Amino acid sequence: MDRGAIVVVVTSALLLSIASVSDAYRPGDIVPMSKMGQYHSSRTVWHDVIGRHCPVFAVNHEVLIPIPKPTGFTGADPYKISFQVGREKYLIPWLYIINRKSSEVPMIDVHLRYSGSDLLGVTAKVVDMPHHYVEIHPDIRKQFWDPEQWPKHVLVRYTWEERTEIDVISGFYVLFGSAVLLTLILSIYILQSSKDKLARFVKETVAESSTAGGGFEKLE
Repeated sequence: MDRGAIVVVVTSALLLSIASVSDAYRPGDIVPMSKMGQYHSSRTVWHDVIGRHCPVFAVNHEVLIPIPKPTGFTGADPYKISFQVGREKYLIPWLYIINRKSSEVPMIDVHLRYSGSDLLGVTAKVVDMPHHYVEIHPDIRKQFWDPEQWPKHVLVRYTWEERTEIDVISGFYVLFGSAVLLTLILSIYILQSSKDKLARFVKETVAESSTAGGGFEKLE
């Protein structure tokens, strides 16, 4: 491996490190999310959810997400939505929101797991909105059941769970792998440098010997 190849290897390692840092989350960062809806056989494309309705990394909070009126909606069948969360695109399967065979206003309970700066996974379920939430948002019940009121607003509760033990183990493997990679790169560089120096030394020695031998006359 020549020096150019070594530079390429080192540069690639640095770029991978920078990429991993750029993909990391920090507390308070908005975690991107997209949404898809389906009514009957009509399904929307994925739409990005605006920032103030998205999860906030490592921060528990609640938001009211607007649900637009689906195409061809008659109220006779259920309407369901699905989410993709994070740059990793963790999928939340279909959640029944409207006509889910319950007289209570729905609430989406989203549970997110993280370790350090990594999002590990997301789960969600639809539950009946607790009564104290209805008291805090008194208009939600009336607006949700009004057939003429659109968009509907659904309360989403984001709850975060930290997994510190996973972070310690993954951090150990990252450090170990980085040390092995650095040792390998340095070893290749040292071997290449030694090889160049040895070749130069042999060449110079041979040249000096040839010059010295040419200065003597042959005696008979």
